[in-house]
Amino acid sequence: MPISIEDLRPDEGAKKSRRRVGRGHGSGRVKTAGRGTKGQNARSGGGVRQGFEGGQLPIQQRMPYKRGFTNRLKTPWEIVNLAQLEALEIEGDVTPKALVEAGVVRSIDYPVKILGNGEISRAVTVKAHAFSKSAREAIEKAGGTVETLERDDQWLTARPRSRRLPLSRELKQMRVGKVGGPSRREALAQLRERDEAKEA
Repeated sequence: MPISIEDLRPDEGAKKSRRRVGRGHGSGRVKTAGRGTKGQNARSGGGVRQGFEGGQLPIQQRMPYKRGFTNRLKTPWEIVNLAQLEALEIEGDVTPKALVEAGVVRSIDYPVKILGNGEISRAVTVKAHAFSKSAREAIEKAGGTVETLERDDQWLTARPRSRRLPLSRELKQMRVGKVGGPSRREALAQLRERDEAKEA
């Protein structure tokens, strides 16, 4: 006997009927139909948005420290203004190391940027990782020179952990954990074999 589209049926228990409320005392959900007694949520079209506290000031407004977030990957620049350079008595070039010794910046591990707040009247050679346009013009106008250093700090290559690890990228490309993809143990074994083949 041929089978037609009308003969197809879902598996037992695959489809469930929607709960019908307010359909007789035997159902256990008559009268208020599971909505409780009165109130906004008992009405047709009632309900409140997520986070609503009945008109009370919500928690996200009561606690300002809950707003926003702190970017852990943000570069902590050391800012030095022209007025600070003018007050310094540094012989020779003004470098990040000299600024650390003078107590102007915290450490040579942080990149230094020179800003144009203030004036400088003497010719100095300033070496830093970045300069504002006004600071560069003021230093050169006073007869000094500027030299932009190449950054080599740890924040230059900071990335979220999943992107920072090359292993995570390779496992993602191998579709680890996806349908039809290998398990993590199998993928690591394949990568180990590949590395051994390269060394041999």
